[in-house]
Parts: sequence; C-alpha cells; structure tokens
Amino acid sequence: MPHAESSLVPAEIETKSQFWSHVYDQLEPLLDGQRNWVSNLANTSALIYNALLAFPAHFGTETDKAVNWCGFYIESSHFPKSTDLNSENKQLLLGPFCGKPACQFINVTPNKARGVCAAAYMDAKTKLVPDVEVYPGHIACDGETKSEIVCPLVSGHQVLGVLDLDCLALAGFDEEDQKGLEKIAELVVKACDW
Repeated sequence: MPHAESSLVPAEIETKSQFWSHVYDQLEPLLDGQRNWVSNLANTSALIYNALLAFPAHFGTETDKAVNWCGFYIESSHFPKSTDLNSENKQLLLGPFCGKPACQFINVTPNKARGVCAAAYMDAKTKLVPDVEVYPGHIACDGETKSEIVCPLVSGHQVLGVLDLDCLALAGFDEEDQKGLEKIAELVVKACDW
C-alpha cells in the first residue's frame, strides 16, 4: 500500500473514537522500523492533518471549519547545535508540521512562558482550549484559529515537546480527541530515539 493511502478514512468510520483508533492503526506501520524522531514526527503530523481533512464529520456541519495546523514543538536540547542549551532560557522549537508557517520557538522558561503549548509542556498535561480568544497569553500564529489542543510528549519524567493541533471552529476538539491524541503521543515517544 502506498504510504499516502494511510490518511484515507473508510466510509464505515462514523465516530471520533473509531476515527482515532483508525489513525493509530495507520500510524503504527508508518513508524515501524524508523527510530529518527524527525522522520516519525513528519509522518505523524501529515497523517493526522490529512486524515482529519478526510473526515469532515469530525467538525460537524461546517466543512470549512476544520483543522488548520498539526505539528510538533520539541524542547531545544534535541536539536543539533542548539543555541539554547542552558536551563535559564528554555525553548520549544518548531518541528515537523502541516499547515501555514508558524512561530519558530516558544519560550518555556518559568515566569516567561506563555501560550497553550508552553502550558502543556510545563504542566506535562494536555490542554484542551475550546476558544483561544479567552485563553490567557494565547500565542496567535494564525489569526483564523479558534480552538486548540496540545498534548505533551512525555518519556518517564521528561517532557520532550508537544503535539499541537489548531482548528478553524470554536470547540473543534473534545475529550474524545484528547484520548486519541494522547494515545498517539505515547506511541510517537516510544517509536523514536530522542
């Protein structure tokens, strides 16, 4: 099967739970045999982004209100020759993604951090934001984004980065999405050499 077909969503999939199970099942073979985190995060973001676009029922009746960004921010020490290797100025750096150009880094230094990605990273907990306009300190890479979900990538007690999804609809993501994305985040962490 060509790799691109993994983002197709069969017609019999009707619920978000079925959708996320399908995406997980498609992702496993894409990651199999590849331990490089850049390659794996690139395929993961492409699969999630394109699968969501292929499943318009996910976002209700407004088919033009879909996912508009899916990607990763990774703690800077995982990048070669990072200029940010001291603990006084921690950053998340833009990793593989699908969507419009985005912020290149997000500050995660205590007392300086802001935004949904920083909060998910620092708390090591998923942040589900139904309306980004009311989220304190939200960083707007795309002014059309209305809602967001960010899952941390956790290995043991270390947060490696985050998986970030933006949506053009208010309340575009819910607890079913959170469950599915957290399971995918766990798979990605285990599949990569960091």
